[in-house]
Amino acid sequence: MSSLQHVNPRVRGIRVSPQSALQSLAARITQEITQGVQKSFKQVIDVSSGDPHKAGMKPVSFVRQVLSVCLYTQLLEDKSLPLDVKMRAQRLLDMCDGRSVGSYSAASGLTHIRQSVAEFISKRDAGVPSYSKEIFITSGSHRGITAIVKLMASGDGDTQTGVLAPMPCPHMLPNVLDEAGVKMVPYELTEERGWAVDVHKLHQALQAARGRCQPKAIYLSNPGNPTGHVQDRNSIEEVIRFAAAEKLILLVDEVYQDSVYGCDREFISYKKALFDMDKEFSQTVELISFHSLSNACMGECGLRAGYIEVVNMDPKVMHLLDTVLCVDFSTPVTGQLALDLMINPPKPGDPSYDTYTQEILVIRATLSQNAERACQFLNDLPGMSCQPAMGGIYLYPHLDLPSEFIENAEVLELEADVLYCQKLLEEEGVFVGAGCHHGVTTNNHHLRLCVLVPPDTMEEVLARLQSFHLRLMDTFGV
Repeated sequence: MSSLQHVNPRVRGIRVSPQSALQSLAARITQEITQGVQKSFKQVIDVSSGDPHKAGMKPVSFVRQVLSVCLYTQLLEDKSLPLDVKMRAQRLLDMCDGRSVGSYSAASGLTHIRQSVAEFISKRDAGVPSYSKEIFITSGSHRGITAIVKLMASGDGDTQTGVLAPMPCPHMLPNVLDEAGVKMVPYELTEERGWAVDVHKLHQALQAARGRCQPKAIYLSNPGNPTGHVQDRNSIEEVIRFAAAEKLILLVDEVYQDSVYGCDREFISYKKALFDMDKEFSQTVELISFHSLSNACMGECGLRAGYIEVVNMDPKVMHLLDTVLCVDFSTPVTGQLALDLMINPPKPGDPSYDTYTQEILVIRATLSQNAERACQFLNDLPGMSCQPAMGGIYLYPHLDLPSEFIENAEVLELEADVLYCQKLLEEEGVFVGAGCHHGVTTNNHHLRLCVLVPPDTMEEVLARLQSFHLRLMDTFGV
């Protein structure tokens, strides 16, 4: 590989996300601060992506205590730890080969963890059956999505596999599809309706893709990432009917199912909605859902664990999925154990129950209060508007930027919101994500802002953002 022409063309084709360039800039500024370079701020605050612990949110004590005992078993003799922590650690260690988290596990996950996930899903969905053989443990939801799209990827040109994906979408999704050699088919979410899914726009996207690729699946996130929209039952059923009519596989990211706080909204899983429909749907529509530790309440992004549940998938294809996972990295055992702790928290009467419950309540209250506070604040700024979030951990405000600023961005061959983020990072040390453009130039500009941060951090972010934004608008005479 002495030159780029010798590198795998699929790898060369992976688009460079604006997030990557902004991350490099944030790292450089942080390094300059440590080297004594004078800035108007003491540190960079990163609210660009869903990494709550990096932003200062505290981990859940029960999870960290149990994992600590699993990693250092001498703590079983520590009298300061609650009894249920030590008992749980012993049960988890019994699942591991050699009673050690340093041992390998099966590629599809520890058997007990898969069974626990199936029981969690069935309980969540009011008794809808779930089976461990249809559960696959993965090193995070993105690795799960990667494994699935690898299974369906084929063809080139007008025979290339396509996946319908929302605009906006999680910032890593385009890279995942590029890596697998799958064509992204963007469909617009309706911003003025709180980023709702519009089936008419799904039909438009599908028709536009005909002749350019072979659409095989539709990707959705519910609650929405980064929009914060939460679908109601009617919306979910419309999408299921669309998928059935067009013979599309449903790929549903439900990572933020634990964080719904909008009025009159609740989380309804796609599986629950599907199984409440007639058999012509419940027994035929292929559904693959994803969940992970990177959710709101756990926020354990670095432990890299999640799961896939497949519904109505051919058993022979499931075997191939297991094969794909075998050639991928198996999920870290510590992450798998944390997954079990996420879906089986302390119960009433357990010594850790009160502390656990209080910590979860604080996390959820912080999230909902920050989302409401930030949304109101952003809507008061000139040239900015923001739809209220119903769930998830992001806000996705719209930027109405001065035409001269947009022209400056065009000269630099940047999207205007990317330039906005660069300037904000350089001048105020606040790292927010730019809008998701799927590589398409557009005059529709947005920011991605994670609101699952400590309240004082949220206030600092808003103060710095306001200072920069008003200064920029004043510079261009707005």
